[in-house]
Amino acid sequence: MPIKTTGDHIRDVPLAKVGGKGLFVKEIEEALLARRVDIAVHSLKDVPDKIPHGLCLAGFLEREHPFDAFVSNRYDSIESLPSGAKVGTSSIRRIAQLLGVKRDVQIVPLRGNVDTRLRKLDMGLDAIVLAMAGLVRLGFGDKARKILSPPMFVPAVGQGVIALECREEDEELKALIKTLTHEETRIAVEAERAFLKTVGGGCQVPLGGYASCDGEKVRMIGMIATVDGTKVLKAWEEGEVKEAGNVGQRLAKRLLEEGGKAILDELLNQ
Repeated sequence: MPIKTTGDHIRDVPLAKVGGKGLFVKEIEEALLARRVDIAVHSLKDVPDKIPHGLCLAGFLEREHPFDAFVSNRYDSIESLPSGAKVGTSSIRRIAQLLGVKRDVQIVPLRGNVDTRLRKLDMGLDAIVLAMAGLVRLGFGDKARKILSPPMFVPAVGQGVIALECREEDEELKALIKTLTHEETRIAVEAERAFLKTVGGGCQVPLGGYASCDGEKVRMIGMIATVDGTKVLKAWEEGEVKEAGNVGQRLAKRLLEEGGKAILDELLNQ
C-alpha cells in the first residue's frame, strides 16, 4: 500500500529545520501500529535512534555501498573545486565535512530524488554530494567522480542499509524477517546505532558513524562537527563482535569528552 510521508511532501526545506530524519518513517510506523501494514521497509539512515513502543527493527539486508559520492560534470574531487564553486547538499553532516575540506565553496540547498539532484548539475551547480548507495541502486553508479570515504568523509549512521520493521509482538513475522538478515551488516548496525543513541542531538547535529567487521573484531569511526566545519572531531574504536553495541557507546563517549559535548550544547541552545 503506497504511503506518502511528510519527508516526501516537503522538498524545499532542509530536514534539520522541519523535524529531522523521522519525517520519512512517521506515517509508515503509524500504519504498522494501526495494523494497516505488517512490515515496513526503510532506508536505515532515515530511522531515528528511538523506535516507537511496540515496534522493532527485526532485520537488515546486506549493506549496499556505505559511503558518499562526489558528483560533478567538470571536477574530479572536492579539493579541485575552484573558490566560490556551488556545491549542492542539504545534509548538515555533508556540509560540515565539505567545509572542513574546502572552506571557500558555496553550499546550495538540495532536496528531491536522485534524478532531480543530478539534473541540477546541468542547471548551474558545480558539484553535488549524495549517497553512493542511491546512485548504485538506480543505475547511476558511473556518475560518481570520487568516493568520499573515511577518515576524510564519514557517512551517516546506517547509510546503505535497508531495514525491516515490524510489531514487537509478531514473533512469527520476526523469525521470518530474521532469515533475511545479513549478519555482518546487523553487527555494524548495532555499533552504529548505539553510537547514535549515546550521542543524541538528532538531525540538528552534524554527526556520522561507520562500523565494519573483520573476523571477530568490529571497528568503527565516529564524527561530530560544527555546522560550519571549523571543528570536525573524529575518532576510532574497536572491540569484539559480541560487544558491538559497547564499541559504539565507547566511541560516542570518547568524542563527547574530547569536545563533542561542547559542540552539541552550542548547537542545541541556538
